[in-house]
Amino acid sequence: MEKFSLLLVDDVPENIYSLKMMIEDGFDVNIFSALSAQEGIEILMNENIDLILTDVQMPEIDGFEFIEYLKNIERTKNIPVIFITGIYDKDEYQTRGYNLGAVEYITKPIHDILLNSKLKVYIDIFEKQKLDEAQIVSKDKILIHQSRMATMGEMIGVISHQLKQPLNILSLYCNDVKDSYYSNEIDKIFIDKFSKNTNEQIKFLSDTIDNFRDFFNPDKQKRDFSIKDAIERSLRLLGNQFKVNEIKLNLELNDENVYGIETELDQVILNIINNAIDAFKERNVKNKELNITVLSKSTYTILIIEDNAGGVNIDNFEKLFDPYYTTKSNGTGTGLYMVKLVIKNSFKGDLKVNNTEKGLRYIIALPQKKT
Repeated sequence: MEKFSLLLVDDVPENIYSLKMMIEDGFDVNIFSALSAQEGIEILMNENIDLILTDVQMPEIDGFEFIEYLKNIERTKNIPVIFITGIYDKDEYQTRGYNLGAVEYITKPIHDILLNSKLKVYIDIFEKQKLDEAQIVSKDKILIHQSRMATMGEMIGVISHQLKQPLNILSLYCNDVKDSYYSNEIDKIFIDKFSKNTNEQIKFLSDTIDNFRDFFNPDKQKRDFSIKDAIERSLRLLGNQFKVNEIKLNLELNDENVYGIETELDQVILNIINNAIDAFKERNVKNKELNITVLSKSTYTILIIEDNAGGVNIDNFEKLFDPYYTTKSNGTGTGLYMVKLVIKNSFKGDLKVNNTEKGLRYIIALPQKKT
């Protein structure tokens, strides 16, 4: 587990040395030291510091001015501060320190037991926070894995459907050869036509396999790619699902770039579209339509996916993206949670969902360049 990190700031080296010795005697922590506020600021810009112990009386920039400066910087404004001082008994110093956000005062000479008891509080909080974060990361990994397994199951069904069609056609061509042979109808024209048609079906099979193999490739790296290509690839993976389910697909795709992992966006698109297809089936919707729109706004590419399946009856749409929340009778609730994780964490993008007059609309903002 990551170690707790302290910054000691004092213009007297002997004070830092003795303070460091007391801390190291009781705790296994990272200790950084600075002999001035300027040195302290430089360390804080380069290291992740969890607690600052600073002397109040220092030349040039005193402890109060040092902390006042840090409170105006996003990176450092929330770091807890303990002031070390010999003038604690003066009300004006107490008030000024607490107004700046100081959490504690330690008076000189420093008592090692008192120091250890105060530090233990912050170290315990730090370790609990890191443990909680680790548990959240572990839970997210499990949910993502479950989602990917569920998506893989769905995609295997699509693969099976897509491969059966050309295989059935090839079977018909083979039977046609047999019948034509017994009827003495095989000639050059027949052979050329047979070769052309069978090669087309074989190419379709090969392309389908390549598309699915690329979809499940875990080693893809982040890069700039065309969102139009990603959408069209996802639609190819779905094969003739739109025709079979009588869904009218309306596309308005500008050729905009996004930055991220292509296959993860494929998974997002497939999850959302499969949810719409499921909603169409469950509600027996007539005149089914799915609209996919891409547009550009500032440094973001906006992807809008909208259906006319009636929307969802829910007060807080954020619930849709909670782990294990589902509106389906046999759903796992991990699909849309994965969608949120990918967009927020992998792409550093934004996601909004709302009901329209006819159905559900997803609005996804994706950065066009590395942020």
